[in-house]
Amino acid sequence: MAVAITREEEHELILTRTFDASPDLVFKAWTNPEYVAQWWGPKGFTNPVCEVDPHPGGRIRIHMRAPDGTVYPMTGVFDEVVEPTSLVFTSSALDDKGNPIFEVETTVTFAPTDDGKTLLTMQARVTRTTADASQYLAGMEIGWTQSFDRLTDLLAKSKS
Repeated sequence: MAVAITREEEHELILTRTFDASPDLVFKAWTNPEYVAQWWGPKGFTNPVCEVDPHPGGRIRIHMRAPDGTVYPMTGVFDEVVEPTSLVFTSSALDDKGNPIFEVETTVTFAPTDDGKTLLTMQARVTRTTADASQYLAGMEIGWTQSFDRLTDLLAKSKS
């Protein structure tokens, strides 16, 4: 089950989803670039560049390629990494000149459930925007929801 709360006036998105995998495995799927490259981004997107260095001060850099070939680069830094319970990172979507379009602080928590699954809660709070940001922010909820669908599929394959 997924719950989405969107507060457009605050540019905040909170999503929760239960994954049929342990917190250790779900955390690994968020911090191992080989896994991240397989699920990050909406359906049909690929990640030709996927660098993840999960420690405080470590960098994250992902270039999402849309089905039409358009590349959407983002870069960021990990603020907190507590394995396997939480991640906090600040990221910026970049324009074609490498300038930030908007900045988001993302907090992800991984809580074990009584039946061995993981309750993931993600809060994405936009902290800075430019005039061009609104078109990208409008797709944030569907983009994350489809990413979580892809993560669900990856975790199912990892268990089999």
